[in-house]
Amino acid sequence: MAPNRNSPFHPAQLKRRLISLATATALCLPLAQAVQADDRALREALSAARDQQWSRIDEAAIEGHVLTGYVEYHRLRARLPQAQPAEVLAYIERHQDSPLAGWMRNQAITRYGQAGDKARLLAVSDGAPEGTERQCYYYDALLDRDPEAAARGGLSLWFAGRSQPDACNPLFSRLRAQGVIGESETWERLILAWKAGETGLAGFLGRQLGSGWQPALDAYERVRGDYAAIAEAAPRLGDHPATPGLVSGAMHGLTRADTAAALGTWRRLAPRLELGEERRQAIERDLAFYSMVRNVPENRAWVDEALPRLATGDLLELRVRTALGARDWRGARDWIALMPDDTRHNSRWQYWQARALEQLGDSPGAQAAYERAAEGRSFFAFAAADRLGRPYALGDERNRYSDAERREVAQWPVVRRTEALRRINEPGLANSEWLGAVARADGETARRLADYAASQGWHAKLVQTTIAGRMWDALEWRFPAAYRDSFQRWGGEAGVDPYLLMAIARRESAYNAEALSPAGARGLMQLMPGTATLVSRQLGLADPGPYGVLEPELNIRLGSTYLGDMLGRYSGNRLAAAAAYNAGPGRVDRWLRDSPREFDLFVESIPFRETRDYVQAIMTYRVIFESLANGGESRGIALLSASEANGRYDTSLLARQ
Repeated sequence: MAPNRNSPFHPAQLKRRLISLATATALCLPLAQAVQADDRALREALSAARDQQWSRIDEAAIEGHVLTGYVEYHRLRARLPQAQPAEVLAYIERHQDSPLAGWMRNQAITRYGQAGDKARLLAVSDGAPEGTERQCYYYDALLDRDPEAAARGGLSLWFAGRSQPDACNPLFSRLRAQGVIGESETWERLILAWKAGETGLAGFLGRQLGSGWQPALDAYERVRGDYAAIAEAAPRLGDHPATPGLVSGAMHGLTRADTAAALGTWRRLAPRLELGEERRQAIERDLAFYSMVRNVPENRAWVDEALPRLATGDLLELRVRTALGARDWRGARDWIALMPDDTRHNSRWQYWQARALEQLGDSPGAQAAYERAAEGRSFFAFAAADRLGRPYALGDERNRYSDAERREVAQWPVVRRTEALRRINEPGLANSEWLGAVARADGETARRLADYAASQGWHAKLVQTTIAGRMWDALEWRFPAAYRDSFQRWGGEAGVDPYLLMAIARRESAYNAEALSPAGARGLMQLMPGTATLVSRQLGLADPGPYGVLEPELNIRLGSTYLGDMLGRYSGNRLAAAAAYNAGPGRVDRWLRDSPREFDLFVESIPFRETRDYVQAIMTYRVIFESLANGGESRGIALLSASEANGRYDTSLLARQ
């Protein structure tokens, strides 16, 4: 074959280059093989260590491996509680940059606690540990050394509405003996158990009370079967120390059972009892919340009178949403004005303040509020920018690192351990190593770790890194274009905007292809197995089963088709389709029957907070993905189509009625 004259090498040069490459490859092969051999030996050693089969471990083969600390961890753990605290502390010191240190400390606290070796437990402790069982061991050990701190910690564990681990029994017994837990504390926990529906625990606690509490127990038995009986039981009990708790528990149950009756009962009781401000506010917050959520008309005047003194952000948000549903623009304006500063200044509520002022004829005030709202990066911030006719404020932070800097990061111990754990198929441990490092890191170190994850194509880990490192403005890292070709391919097949699909995958799974939700949803686009079966049948595909649906390409194809079906159901409206993807089309059909007609009121009127937030996030993420694909420029990119922004949100959206 004739030589290619356009080649940068003449034949002789090409021959020399090929020989050079072959030599380099030959030199690299032993190193690669050595790494594989070391990893294989470490994997086998770790498996043996987990089973405590120490004779199976080839110590020479794993010596110097970056993961030998994991084998040491199991060896030292197996020797607890006989191992000396000095050994434990030395291990913690050696591995302080790894989650291994915290795990070893926790193991030592547990094993020393189980053995009743309080001195050793305190020797390895570094303050109160995590986990209820370990905390009980710790405070029990601390009682002799620092009784005041131990009593505070023990009481925080005592005041729980559910049973605590058996490990807490010695601590609670000692606190009783010392008078820290007395009959008043026992009664308070009884009330907590009652509120939590733990009647067995409540009965057990009641049997610990003396005869002086019998009137309170009699009142409790009566009220437990009839919450409304508190109206007579509380005055009869009078100023007994049990009265405030009994009223609190009864009002808790009555408010949930019959909110209108609860307010009537409260009005009769409140002036006659001294309950303390904290209990009183808790009862009234409960009443206000359920009165609004359940739309109890006879309670509305009381709610409006109570809200200014309760003044919590969540209750005022609910009140504003109630006003918006009724198109009470004056009320919406006034209730927003009462919100705490950090809530009121949010783009969402500045947008609604602007909408209210606009409806009330205050154009300058509305303009100023829209401008404040448009400074954010959210659904309502983008909607405000649309009102002003300006580009969206993405606030994108760009971070650029060189290949040399990445090679340096690759040698960091945590990165080497993460890479090695990935190689030996320990993804959970790899995530723990990585995210622990990000959580401990300063801002620059966390950004360099994020850049490394991006360079390796670790999409799910990258997103988790930005969350753990609070890198809210690093949009290229928070919203990587993962699986872009697949979204474009199957979005094109289904007639669905690929950026919308990317937004859904990012919200649903944060790119964890093996994500499993508590409800059973699976994969990148979090498909329920039943949905996957139906859509597969629709496409003429075999049922993928619960594990086949995790395959990214198939998951994206099925999710794209299903979203396309939802778009078809709602005449192409993405707000309604996104809501249906999250909450189901049956619910969205009902919401449209009762819905206000403007897009923003439709979104705000969605009764489920999860779905309300979901729809806003999906549309916001879609804008971000398209803007990033456009070089970070949002000009010419719209949050909503003209029909979505100006159309009616009612049953006219349903393509099939």
